Amino acid sequence: MKTALSIAGSDCSGGAGIQADLKTMTMNGVYAMSAITALTAQNTTGVAAILESDPDFLAKQIDAVFTDIRPDAVKIGMVSSVPLIEVIADRLRFYKAENIVVDPVMVATSGSALIENDAVQALKEQLLPLATVVTPNIPEAEVLSGMTIHTAEEMEQAARQISETYGCAVLCKGGHSINDANDLLVANGEAKWFLGKRIDNPNTHGTGCTLSSAIAANLAKGKPLDEAVQRAKEYISGALADMLDLGQGSGPMNHAFALRGGFAE
Repeated sequence: MKTALSIAGSDCSGGAGIQADLKTMTMNGVYAMSAITALTAQNTTGVAAILESDPDFLAKQIDAVFTDIRPDAVKIGMVSSVPLIEVIADRLRFYKAENIVVDPVMVATSGSALIENDAVQALKEQLLPLATVVTPNIPEAEVLSGMTIHTAEEMEQAARQISETYGCAVLCKGGHSINDANDLLVANGEAKWFLGKRIDNPNTHGTGCTLSSAIAANLAKGKPLDEAVQRAKEYISGALADMLDLGQGSGPMNHAFALRGGFAE
Protein backbone atom coordinates (compact mmCIF):
# COMPACT_ATOMS: atom_id res chain seq x y z
CA MET A 1 0.00 0.00 0.00
CA LYS A 2 1.26 3.46 -0.86
CA THR A 3 1.68 6.00 1.94
CA ALA A 4 1.09 9.71 2.43
CA LEU A 5 1.95 12.17 5.20
CA SER A 6 -0.09 15.23 6.14
CA ILE A 7 1.78 18.03 7.90
CA ALA A 8 -0.97 20.35 9.09
CA GLY A 9 -3.06 21.64 11.96
CA SER A 10 -5.68 19.67 13.84
CA ASP A 11 -9.36 20.60 13.51
CA CYS A 12 -11.27 19.36 16.55
CA SER A 13 -14.57 19.58 14.64
CA GLY A 14 -13.23 17.02 12.17
CA GLY A 15 -14.10 18.78 8.93
CA ALA A 16 -10.76 20.32 7.97
CA GLY A 17 -7.05 20.04 8.75
CA ILE A 18 -5.43 16.78 9.79
CA GLN A 19 -8.76 15.07 10.32
CA ALA A 20 -10.01 15.83 6.80
CA ASP A 21 -6.62 14.89 5.36
CA LEU A 22 -6.49 11.47 7.01
CA LYS A 23 -10.07 10.66 6.00
CA THR A 24 -9.48 11.76 2.42
CA MET A 25 -6.18 9.93 2.01
CA THR A 26 -7.71 6.75 3.43
CA MET A 27 -10.72 6.93 1.10
CA ASN A 28 -8.36 7.48 -1.82
CA GLY A 29 -6.55 4.24 -1.10
CA VAL A 30 -3.31 5.15 0.69
CA TYR A 31 -2.00 4.66 4.22
CA ALA A 32 -2.32 8.07 5.90
CA MET A 33 0.04 9.54 8.52
CA SER A 34 0.29 12.93 10.23
CA ALA A 35 2.64 15.45 11.79
CA ILE A 36 0.62 18.05 13.67
CA THR A 37 1.74 21.68 13.40
CA ALA A 38 -0.90 23.09 15.75
CA LEU A 39 -3.97 22.28 17.77
CA THR A 40 -6.96 24.46 16.98
CA ALA A 41 -10.24 25.01 18.76
CA GLN A 42 -12.47 25.54 15.75
CA ASN A 43 -15.63 24.55 13.99
CA THR A 44 -17.39 25.63 10.81
CA THR A 45 -18.22 29.04 12.29
CA GLY A 46 -14.73 30.15 13.33
CA VAL A 47 -11.41 29.53 15.06
CA ALA A 48 -11.47 30.18 18.82
CA ALA A 49 -7.83 29.39 19.65
CA ILE A 50 -4.58 28.05 18.17
CA LEU A 51 -1.86 26.22 20.14
CA GLU A 52 1.26 25.69 18.04
CA SER A 53 3.47 22.65 18.22
CA ASP A 54 7.00 23.21 19.45
CA PRO A 55 9.30 23.26 16.39
CA ASP A 56 11.57 20.58 17.86
CA PHE A 57 8.59 18.35 18.56
CA LEU A 58 7.31 18.85 15.02
CA ALA A 59 10.73 17.81 13.71
CA LYS A 60 10.58 14.66 15.85
CA GLN A 61 7.14 13.80 14.44
CA ILE A 62 8.44 14.11 10.88
CA ASP A 63 11.57 12.10 11.76
CA ALA A 64 9.45 9.36 13.33
CA VAL A 65 7.46 8.96 10.13
CA PHE A 66 10.31 9.09 7.62
CA THR A 67 12.61 6.73 9.54
CA ASP A 68 9.96 4.02 9.75
CA ILE A 69 7.22 4.37 7.11
CA ARG A 70 8.56 6.61 4.36
CA PRO A 71 5.72 8.56 2.73
CA ASP A 72 5.27 8.37 -1.03
CA ALA A 73 3.72 11.84 -0.93
CA VAL A 74 3.53 14.73 1.51
CA LYS A 75 0.73 17.26 1.90
CA ILE A 76 1.49 20.48 3.81
CA GLY A 77 -1.44 22.46 5.15
CA MET A 78 -1.72 24.96 7.99
CA VAL A 79 1.70 26.19 9.14
CA SER A 80 1.27 29.36 11.13
CA SER A 81 4.78 30.58 12.01
CA VAL A 82 8.31 30.93 10.63
CA PRO A 83 10.05 28.41 12.96
CA LEU A 84 7.60 25.67 11.99
CA ILE A 85 8.05 26.41 8.28
CA GLU A 86 11.82 26.28 8.65
CA VAL A 87 11.66 22.92 10.44
CA ILE A 88 9.41 21.40 7.78
CA ALA A 89 11.62 22.62 4.94
CA ASP A 90 14.75 21.35 6.68
CA ARG A 91 13.35 17.88 7.34
CA LEU A 92 11.86 17.47 3.85
CA ARG A 93 15.15 18.46 2.25
CA PHE A 94 17.04 16.10 4.57
CA TYR A 95 14.87 13.13 3.61
CA LYS A 96 14.63 14.16 -0.06
CA ALA A 97 10.84 13.96 0.13
CA GLU A 98 8.92 13.55 -3.14
CA ASN A 99 5.44 14.44 -4.37
CA ILE A 100 4.99 17.44 -2.10
CA VAL A 101 1.62 19.21 -2.23
CA VAL A 102 1.51 22.61 -0.52
CA ASP A 103 -1.91 23.99 0.35
CA PRO A 104 -0.99 27.57 1.37
CA VAL A 105 -3.64 27.87 4.08
CA MET A 106 -3.92 31.50 5.15
CA VAL A 107 -7.55 32.03 6.09
CA ALA A 108 -10.14 29.50 7.25
CA THR A 109 -13.39 29.12 5.32
CA SER A 110 -15.03 30.95 8.24
CA GLY A 111 -12.72 33.96 7.67
CA SER A 112 -10.35 33.42 10.60
CA ALA A 113 -6.63 34.09 9.98
CA LEU A 114 -4.45 30.96 10.27
CA ILE A 115 -0.95 32.27 9.56
CA GLU A 116 1.26 35.04 10.95
CA ASN A 117 2.15 37.84 8.54
CA ASP A 118 5.91 37.14 8.56
CA ALA A 119 5.24 33.45 7.93
CA VAL A 120 3.83 34.17 4.48
CA GLN A 121 7.24 35.24 3.22
CA ALA A 122 8.87 32.18 4.80
CA LEU A 123 6.29 29.96 3.14
CA LYS A 124 7.17 31.50 -0.23
CA GLU A 125 10.91 31.16 0.24
CA GLN A 126 11.13 27.83 2.07
CA LEU A 127 8.21 25.62 1.04
CA LEU A 128 7.10 26.61 -2.45
CA PRO A 129 10.48 25.76 -4.05
CA LEU A 130 10.13 22.24 -2.59
CA ALA A 131 6.58 21.76 -3.86
CA THR A 132 5.52 19.51 -6.70
CA VAL A 133 2.32 21.55 -6.79
CA VAL A 134 0.86 24.40 -4.75
CA THR A 135 -2.93 24.72 -4.50
CA PRO A 136 -3.97 28.32 -3.73
CA ASN A 137 -7.50 29.65 -3.88
CA ILE A 138 -8.03 33.07 -5.42
CA PRO A 139 -7.17 35.18 -2.33
CA GLU A 140 -4.10 33.03 -1.64
CA ALA A 141 -2.98 33.26 -5.26
CA GLU A 142 -3.24 37.05 -5.00
CA VAL A 143 -0.94 37.02 -1.96
CA LEU A 144 1.58 34.64 -3.55
CA SER A 145 1.67 36.46 -6.88
CA GLY A 146 1.26 40.04 -5.71
CA MET A 147 -1.49 40.45 -8.31
CA THR A 148 -5.20 41.11 -8.13
CA ILE A 149 -7.43 38.50 -9.77
CA HIS A 150 -10.83 39.31 -11.20
CA THR A 151 -10.95 37.24 -14.40
CA ALA A 152 -9.93 33.87 -15.79
CA GLU A 153 -7.11 35.59 -17.70
CA GLU A 154 -5.78 37.09 -14.47
CA MET A 155 -6.00 33.65 -12.83
CA GLU A 156 -3.70 32.31 -15.52
CA GLN A 157 -1.30 35.26 -15.24
CA ALA A 158 -1.06 34.82 -11.47
CA ALA A 159 -0.60 31.05 -11.70
CA ARG A 160 2.16 31.44 -14.27
CA GLN A 161 3.86 34.07 -12.12
CA ILE A 162 3.84 31.80 -9.06
CA SER A 163 5.03 28.80 -11.08
CA GLU A 164 7.89 30.68 -12.72
CA THR A 165 8.97 32.40 -9.51
CA TYR A 166 9.10 29.30 -7.31
CA GLY A 167 9.66 26.51 -9.82
CA CYS A 168 6.58 24.49 -8.94
CA ALA A 169 3.31 23.58 -10.59
CA VAL A 170 0.30 25.65 -9.52
CA LEU A 171 -3.33 24.61 -9.25
CA CYS A 172 -5.25 27.87 -8.94
CA LYS A 173 -8.69 27.01 -7.63
CA GLY A 174 -11.74 28.74 -9.03
CA GLY A 175 -14.63 29.98 -6.96
CA HIS A 176 -14.74 33.23 -4.99
CA SER A 177 -17.10 34.52 -7.73
CA ILE A 178 -14.46 33.95 -10.43
CA ASN A 179 -14.82 31.38 -13.21
CA ASP A 180 -17.38 29.32 -11.33
CA ALA A 181 -15.87 25.98 -10.20
CA ASN A 182 -13.15 25.79 -12.86
CA ASP A 183 -9.58 25.21 -11.68
CA LEU A 184 -6.39 25.98 -13.59
CA LEU A 185 -3.22 23.90 -13.52
CA VAL A 186 0.01 25.48 -14.74
CA ALA A 187 2.91 23.05 -14.94
CA ASN A 188 6.13 23.28 -16.97
CA GLY A 189 4.81 26.35 -18.74
CA GLU A 190 1.62 24.61 -19.90
CA ALA A 191 -1.85 25.62 -18.73
CA LYS A 192 -4.76 23.20 -18.41
CA TRP A 193 -8.28 23.98 -17.23
CA PHE A 194 -10.28 21.50 -15.17
CA LEU A 195 -13.90 22.39 -15.69
CA GLY A 196 -16.43 21.89 -12.94
CA LYS A 197 -20.02 22.69 -12.10
CA ARG A 198 -20.72 24.73 -8.99
CA ILE A 199 -22.67 22.66 -6.49
CA ASP A 200 -25.06 24.64 -4.31
CA ASN A 201 -23.94 23.16 -1.00
CA PRO A 202 -23.21 25.37 2.04
CA ASN A 203 -21.05 22.66 3.64
CA THR A 204 -17.68 23.78 2.33
CA HIS A 205 -15.64 23.66 5.55
CA GLY A 206 -12.42 21.81 4.73
CA THR A 207 -12.82 21.53 0.97
CA GLY A 208 -9.34 22.93 0.32
CA CYS A 209 -7.77 20.42 2.71
CA THR A 210 -9.68 17.62 1.06
CA LEU A 211 -8.69 18.54 -2.50
CA SER A 212 -4.99 18.86 -1.73
CA SER A 213 -4.98 15.59 0.24
CA ALA A 214 -6.70 13.76 -2.60
CA ILE A 215 -4.07 15.09 -5.00
CA ALA A 216 -1.29 13.90 -2.68
CA ALA A 217 -2.90 10.46 -2.38
CA ASN A 218 -3.07 10.06 -6.14
CA LEU A 219 0.51 11.25 -6.59
CA ALA A 220 1.53 8.68 -3.98
CA LYS A 221 -0.10 6.00 -6.14
CA GLY A 222 2.02 7.09 -9.09
CA LYS A 223 -0.59 9.04 -11.04
CA PRO A 224 0.68 11.88 -13.26
CA LEU A 225 -0.05 15.33 -11.85
CA ASP A 226 -2.87 16.20 -14.26
CA GLU A 227 -4.58 12.86 -13.61
CA ALA A 228 -4.10 13.27 -9.85
CA VAL A 229 -5.80 16.68 -10.05
CA GLN A 230 -8.66 15.33 -12.17
CA ARG A 231 -9.31 12.41 -9.82
CA ALA A 232 -9.14 14.69 -6.77
CA LYS A 233 -11.57 17.13 -8.34
CA GLU A 234 -14.00 14.30 -9.13
CA TYR A 235 -13.71 13.05 -5.56
CA ILE A 236 -14.52 16.38 -3.94
CA SER A 237 -17.30 17.13 -6.42
CA GLY A 238 -18.88 13.79 -5.58
CA ALA A 239 -18.61 14.49 -1.87
CA LEU A 240 -20.22 17.91 -2.22
CA ALA A 241 -22.98 16.45 -4.40
CA ASP A 242 -23.82 13.94 -1.65
CA MET A 243 -25.15 16.91 0.38
CA LEU A 244 -24.45 15.30 3.74
CA ASP A 245 -25.15 17.81 6.52
CA LEU A 246 -24.23 17.00 10.12
CA GLY A 247 -24.62 20.53 11.42
CA GLN A 248 -26.44 21.00 14.72
CA GLY A 249 -27.85 24.49 14.22
CA SER A 250 -24.71 26.62 14.57
CA GLY A 251 -23.04 25.63 11.31
CA PRO A 252 -23.05 22.77 8.80
CA MET A 253 -20.12 20.42 8.37
CA ASN A 254 -19.25 18.60 5.21
CA HIS A 255 -18.27 15.13 6.37
CA ALA A 256 -19.30 13.45 3.14
CA PHE A 257 -15.57 13.24 2.39
CA ALA A 258 -15.12 10.72 5.20
CA LEU A 259 -18.02 8.54 4.15
CA ARG A 260 -17.79 8.54 0.37
CA GLY A 261 -15.81 5.85 -1.41
CA GLY A 262 -12.75 7.09 -3.26
CA PHE A 263 -10.50 5.73 -5.97
CA ALA A 264 -8.79 2.98 -4.05
CA GLU A 265 -7.08 1.05 -6.83
